Order: sequence, then C-alpha cells, then structure tokens
Amino acid sequence: MTSRERFLAALACQPLDRPPLWVMRQAGRYLPEYRALKAKSSFLEMVRTPALAAEVTLQPLKRFPGLDAAILFSDILVIPEALGQPYAFRDTGGIQMAYRLDSRAQIDALAPASAVPEKLAYVGDALRLLKREVATTGHTLLGFGGSPWTLATYMLEGGSSEDFARAKLLFYTDRPAFDALLEKLTSALIAYFKMQIEAGADAIQIFDSWGGILAGPDYEAASLQWIRRLVAALPADFPIILYAKGTSPHLAAQAASGVRAISVDWTSDLAAVRASLPANLALQGNLDPVLMTTTPDIVRAQANRLLTSMRGRPGHIFNLGHGITPDAKIECMSALVETVTGFR
Repeated sequence: MTSRERFLAALACQPLDRPPLWVMRQAGRYLPEYRALKAKSSFLEMVRTPALAAEVTLQPLKRFPGLDAAILFSDILVIPEALGQPYAFRDTGGIQMAYRLDSRAQIDALAPASAVPEKLAYVGDALRLLKREVATTGHTLLGFGGSPWTLATYMLEGGSSEDFARAKLLFYTDRPAFDALLEKLTSALIAYFKMQIEAGADAIQIFDSWGGILAGPDYEAASLQWIRRLVAALPADFPIILYAKGTSPHLAAQAASGVRAISVDWTSDLAAVRASLPANLALQGNLDPVLMTTTPDIVRAQANRLLTSMRGRPGHIFNLGHGITPDAKIECMSALVETVTGFR
C-alpha cells in the first residue's frame, strides 16, 4: 500500500495496520535545509515561486521518508492578497496587512472571486510540479486554506491581534457588512479550492485557526455556517479536513458540516472524541507540539500512549495538535516518525 493509498483509506475510515502520518506546517526553521533556502529567498518569494514552493514542500519528505503526506508550502493570506489586501511580516513578528478594512465601501471594493484563479496561478503551478514528484513516491498531496472567519480576522484587524476585537465588533454591530465580507471570502475560497483540486491536490485542509476566540453561541453564525457553504460547493466525494483550534464544544456540529475528517487540537482526549463522533468521520491528531522540543524518549512515550488509545479505531491520521514549531528538534521528529511507522 502506498502512502497515498494509506492516507485516503484512513480518510474513508478503513482498517489499517498503522495510522498514516503527516505533520502540520511541515516546513519551518527547525530544518537546516529550509533555513539555507530562506537565507537566499524571503518567505513571500518562496510562496510565489512555484519551483521554490515545491522544493520547500518536499524537504520534510526527503528527510523523513516515513511521512505519508506533503502539504503545499504557502500561506492562508494569499486569499486576502488576491482580493486586493496584501500582507507582509512585521520585523517584530506577526502579520501586517497593507491596510485594514474599516468600512463597507472597502469590503465592497475587494476583487471578485473570479479574479482568484489568475492571481493565484502560482499556487496551481506549484501543485502541478508537486503532483509530478509525488506520483513517483506514492505520497499524498494536500492543499489548504484558511476559513472565511479566520481570514476575516486578519483583514479587519490589519494583521495579527491578541483578541481580534475589531472582527468581533463588526459581527455584533454591523451584521450586513460582516456577512458581505464573509460571502466574498467564501466565494473566493470556493474558487481557490477548486483550482487546487484541478491542479492535483488529493485532499484539502481548512484551517479555522481563530474559531476558538468566538463566544460559543456565535460560532455557527460567525464561522461554521460559512465553512458549511464552502464544503457544499466542492465536489461531493472530495476529502476535506477541518482544523479548528480551541473549538472542542463544537465538534459534533463540525462533524455534521460535510467534511470527511476533523483535525483535533492537543487539548482534547482523542479517544474520547472518537467515541463521541460518527464512525465514518476520520480524526486527525493530536500530539502536543511542545513535545517536539523535549527528548526523543519523551516523544516515543507520548506518541505510543496516543497510538495505543486509538488502537482498533479506524480513521485515525496521526498528526500534531497544531503546527510544528521552529524550535522543534530533528531528533524528536525522527523519533516520532519511527514510532508511528513502527506501531502495529
């Protein structure tokens, strides 16, 4: 069974001898080969240059052949940029948008969804390059994008924020303007994901990274309803994975959103989540990323604990509960790959 076949079988909740493995945000400063490339080209240059994006995407697979999937090297904020709101990185850290959305007129002035495939053609080009590469290795190729709500938070705040108060303020005080923005983002993401599928992505992961900052009763109206619309507009048989950090009270609602799998953060007991959700829904996760900064022995012990808790439960894709951090140790990553691939 190839890595791609193993990954897709897990998404279909078929029994396997061991769970497939991939690690969110695989590219990063923990890899010396990434740092060497980053010394020559900026992050944005790498995102916008298909050959460089493909090279970064494949770096983890070349170092750790036991990984079953590669996720496209890109950024969720390519969507706001394609709509007319560019992004950059602050010298002090975090995201800086070229401006922030302050009015309904600015929302209405954003480019239409029809502009997305042309403006983000470099993403499709990178995926096509990658598809040719993984066709020879048998790995799964994942595309991704942010959720409408998560993208809106950056656009309304003008960049990173501690509380995203402006985004929530618009939701509470001017729902028509909020809905107009989320409609635009949802339409743009539909066009973007269809382009990724046509370019060769085997699955798409939606990152609702800031879903957890919403008040519980507001999660449906501010975020999940838009994810549901997005999923419904994509091919019915195409696997979509949803990751929403800090939203464990909404797992049942997310399970009914039409996605094939839910990626669970490290704060939940994955076996308990498995028991509470439909058997035909795959789960992804959920090792605490901080463990990758400890020791190989600790990683092996904690990974084995998680694997044992999920033994005999089909539909598990082993992953971290969030993205791998820049200070992760290569020896810890090696221990994780060896533990998962050797588990039976």
